[in-house]
Amino acid sequence: MKRATVKPKIYLVDDDKAVRKALSRLLKAAGYAGEAFASAEDFLAVLPEVSDGVLLLDLRMPGIDGFTLQKKLQTLRPQLPVIFITGHSQPGDRERALAAGAKGFLTKPFDGEILLKLLEAITGKNKREEG
Repeated sequence: MKRATVKPKIYLVDDDKAVRKALSRLLKAAGYAGEAFASAEDFLAVLPEVSDGVLLLDLRMPGIDGFTLQKKLQTLRPQLPVIFITGHSQPGDRERALAAGAKGFLTKPFDGEILLKLLEAITGKNKREEG
């Protein structure tokens, strides 16, 4: 008998409260547990308690930006997949993010279904291994 699978936790770091609220609702409706943070600094403060999951990361934020957090995580938590979300992409940002190991790069506003399909592609491997 195949065991029921649990979807991984989704961590969301975005300085825009409306984005955090909308994405949190979308993730909850899709069956994901989520935790949202207003800054990279807030996320780093709880990093020791972060379990496996996926990080949705805004690129441009006050303080520590998305690229800087991604670089820190390569040392502190290299197994945590990162998907960038941004409303202010510059030429070369997508390439830089993906070259540094990001699993996706979405430009706001984006279709929620695209995000959910990307999350399924990233987490689907783990779910199949558990079954």
